Amino acid sequence: MKPETKRYLDKARSDLADAKRVAAIGLANIVARSTYFVAFHAAEAFIFERTGKAAKTHSGVRSEFARLAKATPEIGKPVAAFLAEAYKFKEISDYGLDQSDSVTIEDANGAIANAERFLAVVAAFLEASN
Repeated sequence: MKPETKRYLDKARSDLADAKRVAAIGLANIVARSTYFVAFHAAEAFIFERTGKAAKTHSGVRSEFARLAKATPEIGKPVAAFLAEAYKFKEISDYGLDQSDSVTIEDANGAIANAERFLAVVAAFLEASN
């Protein structure tokens, strides 16, 4: 595994730990935003390991990960779909202006579970590939 790939995975693991700590105090929007970064950094690891390049934007990470994951059956569609789903949480957290644009703690806890699964699947694939 390339050193950069490992650093991306380490960052994703750190983000996951942060999301769990923040969930314990009930800050759902922040938790949901953090789960996006778990998936984002794991996706960056996957992209870098496969291409040797880093995507430069959030949309670039999402589109390149989707392209590469589509050709990687080990990732699976439900796991791959979480990156785009989690981005919606990031948007709500960053830009939501009213109560209808908020995330419940149940949503946040579900996002943690999905982020943990996303990270586990990507990390297992990358570790098995080396």
